[in-house]
Amino acid sequence: MNIALIAHDKKKDDMIRFAIAYKKILEKHFLYATGTTGKKIIEATGLKVHCFNSGPLGGDQQIGAYISDNKMDLVIFLRDPLTAQPHEPDVSALLRLSDVYSIPLATNMGTAEILLRGLEQGFLDWRNYRHN
Repeated sequence: MNIALIAHDKKKDDMIRFAIAYKKILEKHFLYATGTTGKKIIEATGLKVHCFNSGPLGGDQQIGAYISDNKMDLVIFLRDPLTAQPHEPDVSALLRLSDVYSIPLATNMGTAEILLRGLEQGFLDWRNYRHN
């Protein structure tokens, strides 16, 4: 499966801890991330991650394009709801596209954990049929 990993600045440390904790699951999949988040994940875990641009420089939009082209199966986006983001329209568009194309989306650590454990148990195998 293709998994997008995105984290706002104040959530990047949480994303690193998450990637370390779930490395055994993540390493079985194709990982994509916005620029800085991806680089930090690679440094901390050694996982192979395709890095798009950083979010404010279009990375959110690049992931959104993958969603609309049916090239993304799961999005983990650790958002900072308490800090205004200069690229908020891009963030909103990414969330909307996930809903439009029925892409499982986690915006916090609790939901991210449930989605990855569900992925490990095969609960997201229905996505394999979407590629056909």
